Amino acid sequence: MTEFELLRNEINQYLSPQERAKIEAAYAFAEEAHRDQLRYTGEPYITHPLAVAHILAQMRMDPATIMAAILHDVVEDTPVKQSEIVEKFGTEVGDLVDGVTKLTQIHFENYAQAQAENFRKMVMAMASDIRVILVKLCDRLHNMRTLHSLPPEKRRRKALETLEIFAPIANRLGMHAFRVELEDLGFASLYPMRFKVLKDAVGKARGNRLEIVGMINDQIREALKKNNIPSAMLSGRGKHFYSIYKKMLEKHLSFSEIMDVYGFRIIVDKVDTCYRVLGVLHNLYKPITQRFKDYIAIPKVNGYQSLHTTLFGPYGVPIEIQIRTDEMHKMAENGIAAHWLYKSEKKAAYDAQSRAREWLKGVLEMDKTSKNSLEFIENVKTDLFPDEVYVFTPKGQIIELPAGATPVDYAYAIHSDIGSTCVAARLDKRLSPLSTPLTSGQQVEIITATGARPNSAWLNFVVTGKARSKIKHYLKKQQRGESIDLGRRLIEKALHAYGLHLDELSQPILASIVKQLHLESVTHLLEEVGIGNRPAMLVAKQIAKHQNETSKQDSSEIKIPHPLIVKGTEGLVLTYAKCCRPIPGDHIGGLIKIGQGIEVHVVHCPNLERYHHQSDRYVNLLWEENIEGDFSVDLKADLVNRRGSLASLTLAISEAESNIQHIRAQESDRHHFHVDVTISVRNRSHLARIIRKIRKRKDVIRVLRHKPHPEVAV
Repeated sequence: MTEFELLRNEINQYLSPQERAKIEAAYAFAEEAHRDQLRYTGEPYITHPLAVAHILAQMRMDPATIMAAILHDVVEDTPVKQSEIVEKFGTEVGDLVDGVTKLTQIHFENYAQAQAENFRKMVMAMASDIRVILVKLCDRLHNMRTLHSLPPEKRRRKALETLEIFAPIANRLGMHAFRVELEDLGFASLYPMRFKVLKDAVGKARGNRLEIVGMINDQIREALKKNNIPSAMLSGRGKHFYSIYKKMLEKHLSFSEIMDVYGFRIIVDKVDTCYRVLGVLHNLYKPITQRFKDYIAIPKVNGYQSLHTTLFGPYGVPIEIQIRTDEMHKMAENGIAAHWLYKSEKKAAYDAQSRAREWLKGVLEMDKTSKNSLEFIENVKTDLFPDEVYVFTPKGQIIELPAGATPVDYAYAIHSDIGSTCVAARLDKRLSPLSTPLTSGQQVEIITATGARPNSAWLNFVVTGKARSKIKHYLKKQQRGESIDLGRRLIEKALHAYGLHLDELSQPILASIVKQLHLESVTHLLEEVGIGNRPAMLVAKQIAKHQNETSKQDSSEIKIPHPLIVKGTEGLVLTYAKCCRPIPGDHIGGLIKIGQGIEVHVVHCPNLERYHHQSDRYVNLLWEENIEGDFSVDLKADLVNRRGSLASLTLAISEAESNIQHIRAQESDRHHFHVDVTISVRNRSHLARIIRKIRKRKDVIRVLRHKPHPEVAV
């Protein structure tokens, strides 16, 4: 059966003929657009969007979402424009497709920045329509199911992103079934050997446990029957592989310690029965008091509800039991998707949606106060991994916070203004430091003071993304004025060398510089220089160059060196790149590294070449004439493996008036060995003389200057 036939069978069960016709039209359009494209698996590309649509149809999603799933890669991977989607299928479908589509038209410096920007765009779209994330999660789920066809590096990258972002989002939206599958697929791709070993071990352990599981099962059923609770559904509850792996890693537990715990789930008809079952179980086996949690009275932040209890079972084995109603179970498995899947049970589904929207509102606040996409994604990650602590306001309202949260986190959770002006806290009516970690059940009261402001020391102990981003935002705002003043002074000083003054420059020249550097305003430029993101000397050089080009004066009146001269005395911090180790005589260029000055590279070094067209990062450099000093350079040599050959190499280097800074020899085979050596040279002529000396030695097969490899990030 084809992917489209599977989808058609699914939508036939719940959509009207008119709605099905629209979906078929979207399929015809997408199939034509993707006609000549193949996936890594070798299948036609259209199979992927159809599989995503099928998963959504199984969740009983509305026609617009199914259509968006079928069309979700059309704008990104084919010449079709967004406006065409809107014109043919309407604004609703167009907006959903746009929310899922990656930013492909913008050039990013690295993969991390691109992913962060794409994630930010997706969150913005989620905030206006929650269905965007459902399409994205189904897209990711199908990609993970077919990940085996990708190259290893790409596979690991996708798996890590799934474990760090998409599985936690599924968990945050209460979609347990999605989270479990995404985590296990991600784990299998990121650590294939660990996954295989763990899977085999779990298979063996489960086989050995059948007898005791059967005994516990029979005893619980008998106890429930005696107490007139016959409608309860009892089932074993196996841990998924990634959760076992995480527990072993984080809690330093052995595999046998985790597998010695037996898990069961009991599903009943109503809330009253949940508590009756709890009483029956506590009469049957002894409870471990510290291990009881009531998530029915106090639901988790994602809407999850259940009673959790741990008991001493037969032979003293620990038994973990979850007790919940059928409605709670559906919500636990499907989260916000339950709104579409179980339309008769609207209250719980709408509750899950309102919780999701509340979370997204907080995420949007974080976006406003984050400096860039990378900082934003880090703040969101912090929010996605909470072990919950439940505390009470003075009026008895329950506030949920991540484990390790402090009164400052609590204050920001109540309101940003309370967080920014808090000066002390009362925990259970006793004054406590603001850095005190909160524990479940505490009553927290915040004391504020007019005129109080956030303290940079708070960043050492706050754990929530909201608190961290708000504090950083305030500190940046406070420091901005100081940075602008410092930037102005540094540029004035640098311009003095060219006989120019900042106040005398025309607005068009300054506007041109700002545009060239991709900044927002002159104030932004001054701030960038003040905080060390851009060297004042380079900004002054660019200003002087523009002034010279636009001025009617003779060019001799303003002397502008075209490239900077490497002397180390221009007031700039210069470092020599270790990847290519430039020496006098090499053609060189400079890479501006934020907060670190200029890094000098050989001009054709792959770690510099990617920046050649970025005027805000790349600068031309020349060596000073008659430059003196010793410079490091790396050589690679292959030698015959016999006594004295290494000594002969070092003697040749010494005779050529050079010092060895570092040497490492490694046997290639029985007859040869390879040597990596770092030596000091004065310039290229000196290096050439050393290499000639080495090549004359009879034991030397070849000797070369080391060529750099591209780094992941510079």
